[in-house]
Amino acid sequence: MPKFFYAALLLLFASLSSIEVLYAQQGQGGDRFIRIAELGELVDSVNVWGDVNSSGRYLVPEGTNVTEIISYGLGYNTLRGREAELDWSAVHLEIKVSRLDENERAMEVAYFRYRYHDPEPVEMYDFILENNDIVTIQLRRKPSLRDYVQVISSTIGALATSILLIERLRGD
Repeated sequence: MPKFFYAALLLLFASLSSIEVLYAQQGQGGDRFIRIAELGELVDSVNVWGDVNSSGRYLVPEGTNVTEIISYGLGYNTLRGREAELDWSAVHLEIKVSRLDENERAMEVAYFRYRYHDPEPVEMYDFILENNDIVTIQLRRKPSLRDYVQVISSTIGALATSILLIERLRGD
């Protein structure tokens, strides 16, 4: 299909919703800007990184909180390779918001940690994001027996291969 068709579909989608995806070419790649705020509305630029389904730089209305930015990023990224079968009762979520204090020239960091099945901390709703904040989301889980078996079996396999190789070199 011609590029015009894809561009028309993207334009139609952007006009039907208030979300607009913009690409600014810089160097080899490009920065991905996702506009959530309406045109003419005061906005903050917030970076969203980590285990979220749609990371990038978001242009959000002033007064956006942490839970809203996670929603704009389409929620937590739940499918990561072999971890698609996660036991969600063992998953811990870590959300870090980094903010540069211009006066002190130092980073201020706010952490929100909780288990997946626990309610979100109330502080997440109260924490208002500011311009140039960096929100990093990470899913952590405790290692399972399967993880230990995979590490041990690969180590034993490498050790056995090394022993066989040494024996082969000695015998010839």
